[in-house]
Amino acid sequence: MTHSHHNSFRPVGQILAVEVLPRLQRASRLPLRVSCIGTGSFGVDASGFDHSTPLGEGQSPEEAMSFATLRVSRGDIRAGSGNTLRFRPRLVVIQDRELGLVLAGEIRGGVILWQQPVASDAQARRIMLEASRLRGMAFNMPDQGPARELRHRASLCEARLVDPFWREVAAELLALPQAA
Repeated sequence: MTHSHHNSFRPVGQILAVEVLPRLQRASRLPLRVSCIGTGSFGVDASGFDHSTPLGEGQSPEEAMSFATLRVSRGDIRAGSGNTLRFRPRLVVIQDRELGLVLAGEIRGGVILWQQPVASDAQARRIMLEASRLRGMAFNMPDQGPARELRHRASLCEARLVDPFWREVAAELLALPQAA
């Protein structure tokens, strides 16, 4: 007597490993925190400083991206409740509960230019070396304006260093057509 295997049934262990456990692991890293990194100053001519401000949370990468896009498009990102601190947003960062980078993007003209995540650990090492080189150059500059620009370029490199847990999800999100 021979038994035929039906393709419609899968072993319980396979269902757990492929579907249930990844969902539980992802859920344990939620909510996602959305923040904005920019330049703050206390006047028009005052030299600025790097500043980060929280924007909110999302329960999924898609929700966090939509929330960030809405906030940036409205132009209502402030570094505090008063008008004494001027804030120029430069980057949006989405991090998980463990502070792993999910996605990041540069703010330009009221739009977020999401950075493509690295595809491999080798590429991540090259990006880290470049960011380190830029930060080293900025450290040695006497003028804060050009040094800030070098630090910003380093931050753009680092924006691609998505946590390996989120790399595939982030790459899939960026491959989808974005709503205007």
